[in-house]
Amino acid sequence: MASRAWADRVLQLLRGMNSFYTAGSHRSQCLPFEVDGVQVGWVPPIVASHLEPYAEVFSVSPGGAVSLSPRLNSYESRSEAVDVVLQTLRRQASFSCLRGWRDEKYSVMARFCDPPLMWMERAATSLFGVKRYGVHINAYTVSTSGELSMWLARRSPTKQTYPGLLDNMAAGGLAAGVSVKHTAVKECEEEACVPASLANKAVPVSTVSYTYEDEEGVFAENQFVFDLELPQDFRPAVGDGEVQEFYLLPITEVQQLLATDDFKPNSAMVVLDFLIRHSFIHPDTEPLYQEFVSGLHQQL
Repeated sequence: MASRAWADRVLQLLRGMNSFYTAGSHRSQCLPFEVDGVQVGWVPPIVASHLEPYAEVFSVSPGGAVSLSPRLNSYESRSEAVDVVLQTLRRQASFSCLRGWRDEKYSVMARFCDPPLMWMERAATSLFGVKRYGVHINAYTVSTSGELSMWLARRSPTKQTYPGLLDNMAAGGLAAGVSVKHTAVKECEEEACVPASLANKAVPVSTVSYTYEDEEGVFAENQFVFDLELPQDFRPAVGDGEVQEFYLLPITEVQQLLATDDFKPNSAMVVLDFLIRHSFIHPDTEPLYQEFVSGLHQQL
């Protein structure tokens, strides 16, 4: 059994990544964001106030909701009109998150299985609390004696977010119009130089979902999780510069690292999910087992 201090630290991580649901959050002050009569996110009050001058695009009802103008009745018209406003707010330096503009389009919909209602620049999604989707790959090896080790990446010190922290071997956001499996294979190729023939063996095994808030808005995220067993003689290599180094570590050492500040928080959750699914954490020996499971799978 892991130490109580380790378990408490992991529970603290999970609570932080689900802070939007906890007492004291700003959830009650946020306005629902609605597109075509469907709620797709949460808008903090400060963001709503910046949208009021753009009445041709946004309707802001005090104590009600933020919605798009009825004249914006198609995927294209909604996406383009909102992007014009966001580009203006970016030039005005209205929000810090827009300094990280990526020119990446994220689909906006109530549920993953629903047709997208529009797309939105990735850097702006937290302003509207819309659901963001990504892909994370747990890459591991199994020795001839059955011992499991996991490949971890050390993020580049120049990354916009969480520079220099430990991460899954490969991960990336799900761009509009791109499939989950294609994203998994692409990220393996680009970040870790894993050939497609090998990356295609990655198996979808789970999802990890959570919602937190910070000074940049509301982050409602779902990560599609893949497991990829790599040959013992294969070594990932730095590809697109988003990673500075890769490490192959015994799974017991990886488990201990989850309770440190050296791990990117949502990636730590993905590894925790791996440890539970592979019975490295067991309900008979971990009193917080149920809290761990529920913290990994919050309703978005």
